[in-house]
Amino acid sequence: KMREIHRDIDSSGNGSSSLIPEEPEDLWHIYNLMNVGDQFRASTYRRIVKETATGSVNSKNRKRVLLTLSVEQIDYDPADGILRVSGRNISENELVKMGAYHTIEVELNKKLILIKENWDSINIDRLNISIDPSQKADVAAIMLDKGLCNLCLLTGHMTLTRFHLDVAIPKKSKYSGRSHDTALIGFFEKIYDGMKRNIDFEIVKCVIIASPGFVKEQFFEYLRNEATRTEDKDILVNISKFLLVPSSTGHKYSLKEVLADPTVIHNLTETKASGEINALNRFYDMLKEDENRATYGKKFVQKACELVAVDTLLISDDLFRSTNLGERMFYVSLVDKVKESGGKVAVFSSLHVSGEQLSLLSGIAAILRFPMPMEDLSESVDSEDSVTEEE
Repeated sequence: KMREIHRDIDSSGNGSSSLIPEEPEDLWHIYNLMNVGDQFRASTYRRIVKETATGSVNSKNRKRVLLTLSVEQIDYDPADGILRVSGRNISENELVKMGAYHTIEVELNKKLILIKENWDSINIDRLNISIDPSQKADVAAIMLDKGLCNLCLLTGHMTLTRFHLDVAIPKKSKYSGRSHDTALIGFFEKIYDGMKRNIDFEIVKCVIIASPGFVKEQFFEYLRNEATRTEDKDILVNISKFLLVPSSTGHKYSLKEVLADPTVIHNLTETKASGEINALNRFYDMLKEDENRATYGKKFVQKACELVAVDTLLISDDLFRSTNLGERMFYVSLVDKVKESGGKVAVFSSLHVSGEQLSLLSGIAAILRFPMPMEDLSESVDSEDSVTEEE
């Protein structure tokens, strides 16, 4: 996980953290830690413009420089694992003028410093999680259909697609049986190789194989036979970690139904990916069994929090990335109030399959300590809105 070299944050929340990101997921944590207005210090390449003796301009010379930017824009591409930070230089530098605009592409295994005027409770929690070595991807899911494979790794924060395969498998008939079988074996060979490259069995505790029909059984049989034939101890020793589960498709979006399967829930109990999944399943169960003890939406959850009714707050990290400082601090304050009243908080990653589901509920929901009929919450919210309008 990410290494923290030094932390200097005072009691008011002002200060800095020096970090070295080592894995693509670390960039995701930095993206969530950073806000517009922060200061960001890192080494980068800058094209140096020089005028030659003849008056022509040479801009091919690139040099590595250490810059401190006042952050104006943060862009993260989860598919390629690229994080870019843009802003104006605020440090003296002989090669780059003060106020010059620059974009830094954050590099793995290179030191960076993040400076904030206010490291709030959400920032500190995220920082501590990002440097916790136990927070690695310990669940893998191989989503299959004939010719389709998506191999995903799940942490408590992200669902990472590590391997994708989409090939044509001819239909089986009395005329094309051999070509079908040959194509299917070739398909399974590629998945086996992709699995070997992307799954570390020293970390992964459970490998889900999911598909419609019997594709999962066919692949698992191939996997066992191939591991036995090649004496692949890595697979043979960990064969008990594989779990076969039905799914409607082989696409990544079908993970949500797979993770709701009772067998999967039981097997994921001791994994890092289970916390938010369990909280979301509890919310949906409560919504079915006693709808007055579950609510969602900003105003309804806020009202329930004011009445100290929140047992578990479910909130998307998307809400903490608001460029509106007042909006961000509203959600930070909400989290702090729930914790102060003895409630639990589950922060969902928008890159995790469970976070994608929560986003459909406006990104915020709550399981309540006691029943609160929706009509009562609606009346409270409506009455406060009318008072605000009169004022």
